[in-house]
Amino acid sequence: MLEVRGLNAWYGESHILHGMDFDVAEGEVVTLLGRNGAGKTTTLKSVMGMVGRREGAVKFQSKELIKLPSNAIARMGIAFCPEERGIFSSLNVQENLLLPPKVRDGGLDVGNIYELFPNLRERLKSQGTKLSGGEQQMLAIGRILRTGARLLMLDEPTEGLAPVIVQQIGRTIASLKRQGFTILLVEQNFRFAQTVADRYYVVEHGRVVDMVANTALEASMDKIHAYLGV
Repeated sequence: MLEVRGLNAWYGESHILHGMDFDVAEGEVVTLLGRNGAGKTTTLKSVMGMVGRREGAVKFQSKELIKLPSNAIARMGIAFCPEERGIFSSLNVQENLLLPPKVRDGGLDVGNIYELFPNLRERLKSQGTKLSGGEQQMLAIGRILRTGARLLMLDEPTEGLAPVIVQQIGRTIASLKRQGFTILLVEQNFRFAQTVADRYYVVEHGRVVDMVANTALEASMDKIHAYLGV
């Protein structure tokens, strides 16, 4: 579904990505692992066209994205859920949820989203600023599920959340996979990533240095801990 080859990216004069190469197959959950500053978030933003400059090849369902603006990329069926969540504080839960446009068929309706996140149904009229961190994360994920995007890019979805909410996010990702969504995940919490991912790409200094399949995870733990400095 997603093919990235030789991806370079810059913020101003800062050269962040140095030839990223990776693939994501349809229906997979793939995680980008690496230390802080390795280039994981920049990779997601580069796929979406949200960096100052990018070069290389980014193909989504065999269509080249590298010269497209981010709004055109979103309309092709890719959604990005940023680490800061981007909840509009002046809008309530329902208004936040209904804000993004539907870009194609196949998205979840509001009822399905409330089934995934019952907390949101109870907080429909609550302002964005009055939600807990976990509720904001649920809303941020729920919001992109309405759009019809089939590739979901989630940046640190468990950051700063209580363990019970982390478990709920994990169940949600598993449910979305069963429904045919493809997910590219940036995650510092490796224990969480283990519960949801099919494959892991290790990122160092703006490039992929290794790939580990979940089936080979147990035999690769020492190597992964060395990469992550665990």
